[in-house]
Amino acid sequence: MSAYRRHGYHDAVVTVPVTIPYVRYSIHGAHWFAARALAGLLEGSGLAKSDIDGLCLGSFTLAPDTAVGLTQHLGLTLRWLDHIPMGGAAGIVALRRALRAVQSGDATVVACVGADTNQVDTFRATLGSFSQFAQDAVYPYGAGGPNASFAFLTSHYMREYGALREDFGKLCVAQRDNALKFPHALFKKRLTLQEYLDARLVADPLRLFDCVMPCAGAEAFLVMRRERAQDLGLRFARVLGTHERHNSFPDDPIQMRCGWELDRDELFAQAGVSHGDIDFLETYDDYPVISLMQIEDLGFCAKGEGPQFLRNHTLTVEGSFPINTCGGQLSVGQAGAAAGFLGLTEAVRQLTGESLGAQVADAQIGLVSGFGMINYDRGLCCGAAILAGQAA
Repeated sequence: MSAYRRHGYHDAVVTVPVTIPYVRYSIHGAHWFAARALAGLLEGSGLAKSDIDGLCLGSFTLAPDTAVGLTQHLGLTLRWLDHIPMGGAAGIVALRRALRAVQSGDATVVACVGADTNQVDTFRATLGSFSQFAQDAVYPYGAGGPNASFAFLTSHYMREYGALREDFGKLCVAQRDNALKFPHALFKKRLTLQEYLDARLVADPLRLFDCVMPCAGAEAFLVMRRERAQDLGLRFARVLGTHERHNSFPDDPIQMRCGWELDRDELFAQAGVSHGDIDFLETYDDYPVISLMQIEDLGFCAKGEGPQFLRNHTLTVEGSFPINTCGGQLSVGQAGAAAGFLGLTEAVRQLTGESLGAQVADAQIGLVSGFGMINYDRGLCCGAAILAGQAA
């Protein structure tokens, strides 16, 4: 029997998804957004602050504080604490850590929070200290930041697998359609394929709507035992399976796959479901090519078949393959490390029938994947979780 199957998550659940509305820029710090998220968790659960005895935090802009410094700002007294500096994978990793903390008895209620601010120079400052590898290997050539990295990966993918800009555009347009129904999305205007194709060039072949927009905001959820959630009268999602992997395939000269490929069989075996059981997919989508990589590596199609897969499906909430049902980061915005939590809060809402936007009809099982910490040529962290509603 698989080790995953022996260590399931049947007695720990995810509940009370919270989104602190995103703004393009904010005068508030990350501490303020984290505090707002905690307040939302307490209000949504009916718990007192003293009931929260675990915290798992994802944030890039909390410095000079770390998670332990934040406990004093928030007035929390904790038995269990973790800080996950893993960007787009932070939500999945936080979920995994919190589940095990609750199961082991190290904590009874864990708040998982992703929170970041975005001020006028925040993004530039973050890039300057993001990676020693980038500083040493990239900046001397005049390239810095994710646009150049993902242009490199996107152009290689297009040459290798025959992807067209229209393929990426179909995904971006569908996600924008989903976002128009989501109240927290920063992009409120419908996007046409022609507008996508004609947008200004950013880093060839990437154009404006291929690139995620940094912003400020927070996402959060609670992890607790099922019995506690039921006693509190909370709707919750069950966690059927999870995985994470770091620095996968280091010998690949260019990243065209990630750790999902190594762990997907175990993930689905742990969950006890097949690909056909998945009602919707939430990918980490700071650039469209990464969503295609997740679709392929999670096993919905073979490597290199992502473009044809997109051509064969409709991708909106009402479509044959609903993806990023709130609009994803490309239409909602990327609130720093909170972006790694966006897919999870959206999935919990879909599975509990509490969607803030469009609802996938009869959604029972969803898959959320995360991807983060990009150096020049690859992202180092990935993970995924399969969640189910209470009745599934």
